Amino acid sequence: MTTNKPYLIRALHEWIIDNNCTPYIVFMAEYPGVEVPQEFVRDGQITLNIALSAVKDLELANDTISFNARFSGVPTDISGPVDAVVAIFAKENGQGMGFEVEMPPQPPEGDQKKKPESVARENRPTLKVVK
Repeated sequence: MTTNKPYLIRALHEWIIDNNCTPYIVFMAEYPGVEVPQEFVRDGQITLNIALSAVKDLELANDTISFNARFSGVPTDISGPVDAVVAIFAKENGQGMGFEVEMPPQPPEGDQKKKPESVARENRPTLKVVK
């Protein structure tokens, strides 16, 4: 049988909205395939408002969750595998469900392809002066 996790996420999302609460979802930010603004990641996780009034084009599919949200006024595409979801809950009362998330196994070091230096630099954190 397939995993029931995406079905539970969709059901809880609907239940939270039906109870006039705000649905929030938590992603494990380091999980492969998670695309979120890294400056909002705390302790390896990011908590996102997925109320229909807060996002555009919300898709709660069986394998991926995706939507567009604004961060500091900038529209940003967010996506991640369902396997990276740590929890879905109502902001107002914390009601919801948590999930165990296991990182997928990493290929042996010899099997990893080397990244060109320019690509490797893109993934590094950077500092900039804010005045």
